[in-house]
Amino acid sequence: METDAFFITQKPTITIEYCPKCRWLLRAAYMAQELLTTFEDELHGVLLQPSEIAGRYTVFINQNILFDRKREGRFPEIKELKQLVRDQVDPQKNLGHSEKK
Repeated sequence: METDAFFITQKPTITIEYCPKCRWLLRAAYMAQELLTTFEDELHGVLLQPSEIAGRYTVFINQNILFDRKREGRFPEIKELKQLVRDQVDPQKNLGHSEKK
């Protein structure tokens, strides 16, 4: 069947789970825009998911945690987040000005 090809070519989805009570939607939307612009060919999409847990700001790639605000004690910098995503979806991709220095 041809459906097997669908599963092989499935691109990853980024989920940004944010605390709506903390008013972090705008931050999550900005990061989603940056990731979609940078990885338009590599990602299936970016999902913004309001969290039921106060203070949560966690970025997942598929179901795996990529960055967790509480664990790190801070928000991710967009440059850092792009590098983390790149390392998972296309390690050879040049990020230009967002490359590690």
